[in-house]
Amino acid sequence: MFETMRTRIRAATAEDVNLLGQYGAALMQLHHDWDRQRFIAPGPRTPAMYSTYFRSQLGKADVIVLAAEVDGAVAGYVYAGLEGPDYMALRGPAGVIHDIFVDESRRRQGIGRTLLCAGVERLVDLGATQVVLSSAHRNAEGQRLFASAGFAPTMVEMTLQLAPLRARM
Repeated sequence: MFETMRTRIRAATAEDVNLLGQYGAALMQLHHDWDRQRFIAPGPRTPAMYSTYFRSQLGKADVIVLAAEVDGAVAGYVYAGLEGPDYMALRGPAGVIHDIFVDESRRRQGIGRTLLCAGVERLVDLGATQVVLSSAHRNAEGQRLFASAGFAPTMVEMTLQLAPLRARM
C-alpha cells in the first residue's frame, strides 16, 4: 500500500471495478475529445466492458490495478503490467503503464503523481528494469507529470488519415 496524507493507494477489488469501468470510459472520451479521428469514442456499453476487463485482470501476478482513495472514496486508478519483449515496439521486457486516470473533480491534488509512483514501485517489485507509457499528443498536463517523474520521450506516433487523402485523389 502507498499512502500520502489524504490519498491511499491500494489494490483494486471486485467492488471497485464498476467505478473503474466508468473511469475507463471517461479516459476514452477524453482521448476522443483530443482527437476524434485517432481515438475511438466510448459507447453505451464501454463502462461495462471496461469493468469486465478489469475484473478479469484482478489477481494476475503480472498485472497491477491500483485504486486511489481520497477520504474513503475511489478517485482514480492506474492499470499496468509486466510484459516480455515487444519486437514491434523495439523494446525488451518492461513494465507498461496502460492507463492512469483521476476523476476530474480530484485533479491537481497530487493523486495522479501518487498513482504513478505507486504503479512504478509495484512494477519494480515485479522485476521491471524499465517502465514505458504512451501519452496522447494533446495531453500536455500528463506529459509534464511523466517528465517530472523522470520519464523521457522515446517514440512519437504519427497518424495519416486516409479518408481525406482519398477524397483529394
